[in-house]
Amino acid sequence: MGDRTPLVQLKGIGEKTAKLFAKLHVDTVEDLLNYYPRDYETFQDCVYIAEAEIGQMQAVYGTVCGMPNVKKVRNLTIINVLIKDATGGMQITFFNMPYLKNMLHNNAAFVFRGNIQAKGTAKIMEQPRIYKKEEYIGLLKNIQPRYSLTKGLSNQVILKAMKQALNNHLIQDGKYPEVFLKEYDLYSYKDALYGIHFPTDFDTLVKARKRIVFDEFFDFLFYLRENKEQSEQLINEYQMIETADTVRFLEQLPFSLTKSQKKVWAEIRNDLNGNFCMNRLIQGDVGSGKTIIAILALLMCVSNGYQGAMMAPTEVLATQHYEDVCGFVEKYHIAFKPALLVGSMTAKEKREIYASIASGDVNLIIGTHAVIQEKVIFKNLALVVTDEQHRFGVKQREILANKGHNPHVLVMSATPIPRTLAIILYGDLEISVIDELPANRLPIKNCVVNTSYRKKAYEFIEAEVRKGRQAYVICPMVEAGEMDELENVVEYADKLRGALSSDIQVATLHGKMRSGDKNRIMEEFAKHNIDVLVSTTVIEVGINVPNSTVMMVENAERFGLAQLHQLRGRVGRGEHQSYCIFVSAKDNKETMERLNILNHSNDGFHIASEDMKLRGPGDLFGIRQSGEFAFRIADIYSDSNILKMASEAVNKVIDGELTEAEYNRIKDFLKNTCGNKVDFRTI
Repeated sequence: MGDRTPLVQLKGIGEKTAKLFAKLHVDTVEDLLNYYPRDYETFQDCVYIAEAEIGQMQAVYGTVCGMPNVKKVRNLTIINVLIKDATGGMQITFFNMPYLKNMLHNNAAFVFRGNIQAKGTAKIMEQPRIYKKEEYIGLLKNIQPRYSLTKGLSNQVILKAMKQALNNHLIQDGKYPEVFLKEYDLYSYKDALYGIHFPTDFDTLVKARKRIVFDEFFDFLFYLRENKEQSEQLINEYQMIETADTVRFLEQLPFSLTKSQKKVWAEIRNDLNGNFCMNRLIQGDVGSGKTIIAILALLMCVSNGYQGAMMAPTEVLATQHYEDVCGFVEKYHIAFKPALLVGSMTAKEKREIYASIASGDVNLIIGTHAVIQEKVIFKNLALVVTDEQHRFGVKQREILANKGHNPHVLVMSATPIPRTLAIILYGDLEISVIDELPANRLPIKNCVVNTSYRKKAYEFIEAEVRKGRQAYVICPMVEAGEMDELENVVEYADKLRGALSSDIQVATLHGKMRSGDKNRIMEEFAKHNIDVLVSTTVIEVGINVPNSTVMMVENAERFGLAQLHQLRGRVGRGEHQSYCIFVSAKDNKETMERLNILNHSNDGFHIASEDMKLRGPGDLFGIRQSGEFAFRIADIYSDSNILKMASEAVNKVIDGELTEAEYNRIKDFLKNTCGNKVDFRTI
């Protein structure tokens, strides 16, 4: 039912522009309509420099005083210029924009819009946008959608194409019965699309977003409920008994399991020995010891004569798991005969591993999703352990069932989700919780600061590097032009290279890089060939570097608390004291109080609950943090009320409260359109 008209058929979209859209995975009119704004911009009246508030996004109208000061620090060009108005002066700084020196001549007057920062007692603005006065007046009071961009594609081009798509193409509606729209106060789909892309006011935007979020949750939960019967109450074809192998392994480990770990291990043993197939989720904070429980389950599996598989979200993490298991085999002589299987291996290497898996010579296969590809034939796979980013569900079960297998499934998740939401989102899984950390873990030391602290933070990072440690710096954006007031990885890395000593190795990592390049950078960081890694949140999963002791997060106000807590979990994994620095470009009371929750607690579940209370409708457009469920704009924390609403609606549909025609219409819509909104491969 979606409009699969190729984008090139829109007026003004030629082959060249279509290729740029394709980089954003936008190939058709339907893809375009579902390409929602990343953020919205509202333009307020200019303020006098003396009245500009530190930590706020504001515009000032100022006159350039004197000539710009241009200097080069290695490959970084820095322009400083002084502007004044009737109430005072302010320094403006630009990075890697050398062409501006000709524009910013003495006595030129512009509107400068950006985050107001403090430098001692003075106010400064870094990397602001510049407008002519008349141009800025024209933007006042408007709500301007801003989209994620790629080089060569402007926001204006997307807006123009979007208007055409909305006005000239058929938008299918009528998915829900009228009673649903009234009961849950939902816009029609057409009104929602207009409201999300071209909102006339904030209330319209909130209502439009509510309908689209409701759709995302409804589609996900409907699909989950419809297919739940396929994954529950399967007869256990691989009943296992506890052997001496797991007992001996536990006795030899240099630490004891926590009370919480022991409880979860008992639940898993009972599942593996029970009448029905295990389908269990282990929820636990980063560092709570989920992996050792998974290793125990896999050891019980292989010691009963079966094969096990462990899937990781990245090749680097899969390799680390493999090396850890090989270390256990060497040190404790346990029964694993492991093999690593990842996409970057040569065809010959893969063929050899396939043969070993088919013959049973290998009893533990560790890798990425390559472990369940068509060419992999298992002899007797009985247990699959998987990470939340590769959630193992109905689709993967079907793949294995077609090969004659119904293995036990164990899913590990470090996402701290309050239990009320976890029951909805993981409705097809039994849930176990590890809610305490091992006793030998040093608590991470946290601080929440504004941007004036940066110089001290850089000095601290340098001091840690001199001790032989490593650091992460997280930025919300990949490159300039996406959201200009936010820090981006590419420019920030240049800025950091200028601030740190020249012998300190700084590298970048982000989601736009090719998979092979990402793996190479993560491997180099793991090997300590890189000292400081400037990254987007792609680093949230996929790497374990115990030598990293500093996590610095820029624009921390743009992230949910639960995601900040997970980012913090990248450090504190080794014997050394670790630190987390949350830098907020806004230091108003509400923002700092919210971030300070991280100062007072390292308990992910407590933080997630607080996050759910605090992130209301006013926080609609922060950086999404529930990415493991592949929603486009829905967020399980700030949208928890809509999630509960959608769950109730799905229950009504599944439990037969609609007519057969209404039920079939919903199924028909899902069949034809929902795959474009939710990546059901992960279910």
